[in-house]
Amino acid sequence: MISAVRTNKRAAGFTLIEIVLVLAIASVVLGGAVGMMVYSSDERVLREASGEIELLAKRARTLSILKQTPYALEFRESAVRLLPLAQAGLQEKRGRVVEGDGGDDSRQYNLENGMAISILRWNSEKWLPTVKDAVHVWRFDPDGLCEPLSIRYSLDKSSAEDTYHPLTATIRDSALNAR
Repeated sequence: MISAVRTNKRAAGFTLIEIVLVLAIASVVLGGAVGMMVYSSDERVLREASGEIELLAKRARTLSILKQTPYALEFRESAVRLLPLAQAGLQEKRGRVVEGDGGDDSRQYNLENGMAISILRWNSEKWLPTVKDAVHVWRFDPDGLCEPLSIRYSLDKSSAEDTYHPLTATIRDSALNAR
């Protein structure tokens, strides 16, 4: 008697080629996803600087409204400081900034090594760099207004530009070119 049922003696499971192919596809998909989610180090540094300066601008606006006295952000070669307008732009003596009594209202953000900031004032077409012995002051008035201003952050070949809104001191437009 001949049976119509054929038995397969081959063991069930995946072949080595199938396993390698699935692992290769999974690693390509995972590598692409991780690459898309991870920022370059320059991009991370530029975004951090942008966020910190936006926080200083919001704080300056809030303090000027609450205390009914003008505040300012002072841009120097290696730092951005928040302080009362009367103390902004004071000259340096013997390599250090003359400090006034800023109290708890004074804040400072130190720029990463190699980062440069340039300022574009309202109704101007020329970017003003923050170089040694140059101080740029951004004023915040007690009525809640500030000068419309753009800030360019440069780090190696990467750059970012933020344009601030004069009523809210928040970033209105932002552009990032990270390499």
